[in-house]
Amino acid sequence: MSQDAAQRHNTQKHVAVVTGGARNIGQAIALRLQQDGYQVIVVDIVEPEAKSLQADARQVDLADADATRLVMTDIGTRYSVTRLVNNVGIVAPALLEEVQLEDFDKLMHLNARSALVCTQALLPSMKANGMGRIVLNTSRVVLGKEARTIYSATKGALQSMARTWALELAEHGITVNCVAPGPIATSAFWQNNPPDSERARRIIDNIPLQRMGQPEDVAQAVSFFCDERSGFITGQTLFVCGGVTVG
Repeated sequence: MSQDAAQRHNTQKHVAVVTGGARNIGQAIALRLQQDGYQVIVVDIVEPEAKSLQADARQVDLADADATRLVMTDIGTRYSVTRLVNNVGIVAPALLEEVQLEDFDKLMHLNARSALVCTQALLPSMKANGMGRIVLNTSRVVLGKEARTIYSATKGALQSMARTWALELAEHGITVNCVAPGPIATSAFWQNNPPDSERARRIIDNIPLQRMGQPEDVAQAVSFFCDERSGFITGQTLFVCGGVTVG
């Protein structure tokens, strides 16, 4: 880190940007990073539920590449951003024969392309600081899961990009890692797996820790990767899955 960058680093509060941070896992991540001392900017299509996140939040459709680039470039110009959590993502469950091509474009644009656009826009700020932490929220579905053809493709793309970025950005003190959640109790999970359904019961019974993960479990892993002391860890994927990926 250069002397100028070190001085900025010591005098400015670090800023973390969290995409899709208005609800569920993204909100838990944003709130945890606030607790860790960062100024957190949530970028989402809706306003954050948590009042502490509302003042600095930006609303934009992250599937719109041009609009996203404008917002992120403005954030990178106004703030000294050193943390980026590419968290936004949606699921379109469907068996192979039922997959819709329009869903392929929709999920790829939001889940994967937005991460590329956001990262490109905020890299100048991280390079100017001489350090950065980029975390991508992927999923254990990269190892295989029924009815997740498109979703798993987007998450696999994120993990592949993360490994490439880790190599390209290492010389700038910027690390790139992935957190891959397993079954997490979010509104989206319960919508796809009603709590009283046999499917939900089977999922929980197959978790070695015998409980659903909570959004805060994912936030804990993100916090670890964002920590300044995690600077010798890059290009990795940490599964937050209660042991599901072990067997």
